[in-house]
Amino acid sequence: MNIVALSGSNVGSKTRTAMDYTVNTLSEKYPDADVTLIDLADHDVQFSDGRNFLDYEGDTKYVAQTIMDADAIIFGTPIFQASIPATLKNIFDLLPQDGLRDKVASVLVTAGSLTHFLIVEQQLKPILSYMKAQIVQDYVFIEEKDFHRKEITNDNVLLRIDRLVEDTVGRTEQHINMRKAQEEAYGF
Repeated sequence: MNIVALSGSNVGSKTRTAMDYTVNTLSEKYPDADVTLIDLADHDVQFSDGRNFLDYEGDTKYVAQTIMDADAIIFGTPIFQASIPATLKNIFDLLPQDGLRDKVASVLVTAGSLTHFLIVEQQLKPILSYMKAQIVQDYVFIEEKDFHRKEITNDNVLLRIDRLVEDTVGRTEQHINMRKAQEEAYGF
């Protein structure tokens, strides 16, 4: 199972802190899973110009290809000005229209205020659905007050991340098994 954890912003530290915990949890609980952390702050990703993702080079091609090769993607995103960051939207724009077909997608959000909790429902989930992802419905929403000195201090948040990891892996295993059974039914 190939899982990508995408930290979808090139600024700030809270989303990366949460994604680091998520990746560590994945690695501890599911050591057979191939887990890749992509932090967009560490990559120079070009703006989408409509080309096929395979026609890009460097970091842009690496990020797009890694996402396309994944069985599951955990999208980590901060909320800025009541919206997802442009860096994350650009990733979606780089991929084909149905680029998330047969991929499980789950979401982890960091935000300065509880007032932004519906951004996932109003903006992110519609994009994931449009791109044909199998969406884990429950997501983790983390407020600024849950962090202190680049650490998550709220035990409830840590438990919710653990559950998100379990739900993502469980849904991915189900989806892989379902696809395998469908392919075997063809008999060739």
